[in-house]
Amino acid sequence: MSRRFPEGFLLGAATSAQQIEGGAREGGRGESVWDRFASVPGNVEDGSTPEVACDHFHRWREDVGLLREIGANAYRFSIGWSRVLPEGRGAPNTAGLDFYDALVDGLLAAGITPFATLNHWDLPQALDERGGWGSRATVPAFLDFTDVVTARLGDRVKHWVTHNEPWCIATLGYEEGRHAPGRRDPAEALRVSHHLLLSHGRALPVVRANAPGARVGIVLILTPAEPAGPGEADRDAARRLDGSFNRWYLEPLYRARYPGDVIADRVRRGHLESTELPFVQPGDLETIATPTDFLGVNYYSRAVVKAGPGGEPVGVPQGPPEERTEMGWEVHPAGLTDVLVRLAREYGPRAILVTESGAAFPDAVDGAGHVADPRRVEYLRGHFEAALDAIEAGVPLEGFFVWSLLDNFEWGQGYRPRFGLYHVDFATQRRTAKDSARYFREFAAAQAAPGVPSSLSTRRLT
Repeated sequence: MSRRFPEGFLLGAATSAQQIEGGAREGGRGESVWDRFASVPGNVEDGSTPEVACDHFHRWREDVGLLREIGANAYRFSIGWSRVLPEGRGAPNTAGLDFYDALVDGLLAAGITPFATLNHWDLPQALDERGGWGSRATVPAFLDFTDVVTARLGDRVKHWVTHNEPWCIATLGYEEGRHAPGRRDPAEALRVSHHLLLSHGRALPVVRANAPGARVGIVLILTPAEPAGPGEADRDAARRLDGSFNRWYLEPLYRARYPGDVIADRVRRGHLESTELPFVQPGDLETIATPTDFLGVNYYSRAVVKAGPGGEPVGVPQGPPEERTEMGWEVHPAGLTDVLVRLAREYGPRAILVTESGAAFPDAVDGAGHVADPRRVEYLRGHFEAALDAIEAGVPLEGFFVWSLLDNFEWGQGYRPRFGLYHVDFATQRRTAKDSARYFREFAAAQAAPGVPSSLSTRRLT
């Protein structure tokens, strides 16, 4: 690859606390909604729990070393709410704050920019028992958490995310019941989405007060929604998906309103009694639309949909099964360019970062201790190219974080899907570099020193 990202571009890997830390009952940590959800038989495909995960709680120094090994200049991680405030509110857990304090210092000593996410789905169970994100009372609880964390780390951490993928929390967790806390209430899910966005807007001044000069934003998972056929029904299905998945979050963040067509859809489906949103109070939308310093974009694939029996969008798989990822997702780098260009043109964020993009494949360590993952290498190559295409089209893209540094606890799928640049043997916790880690290292070196080859190397990482 001859093209280079702009000077100062953040190129790193991402993880989340619930998925890698483990240490679920150590250091004063409280229970999260995912700890409780995973303990119920049938909620996680392989019956596993995140109690140990990648044991990052004990092995974080080794994992910082892996980031150095691949030449990452930034690391996106999340702060476990239950590790800092075991009951969701109240007195901070000193041991939990000490853990993140040491991690941040370790990253900085390694020359790696810390990029912290405050909420990556792991609401304390104690707050869920008081209504969770369906209750407006969780908004001030999130502000307390934000204040505690940023007051401790804000002198060194200068990149902050309030929430990761509010769509997943609201839709998968409260409407479809496939994620924690496992509820199935569409009306509650709408309240949840609003409370997440409201808490984001209210948290911005807290972060900025405690971390002077810091940049703060929110992360959305976004996808191009394309009709499977030329008919009006399929086009309307694509509009519906775009509305509920993308515009329901973008419109309030950038235009201080919820999209009217989505509200009308929800009224028709019986999720709202009228077009007046009962959970929106005066001033809420203005707070949500408080300007941010960047928008984080998580991108994995496009969505091609047809109209179902009631006009609802139904996904149409693209390409043969053997060409999709282990999650069943089409590899479609052009969709990343499409998303980024649309954001720049229609919403105009000050800056954009790809905060997650990656692929799961059935990786295994061979007899020689090697993990060949050529499809992930091609995935990364294609998506780096797509990001460069977006920059050439004028998108203010400032970073790209690969999901994920490590194979980890992949929510409702447990430990089966492997997204990592490093293979993790969950029985021994041994980390083994995959070929994609080598490719990332060569690519990062080429970014830092133009002229260095960026092709895949077969050399082993130490």
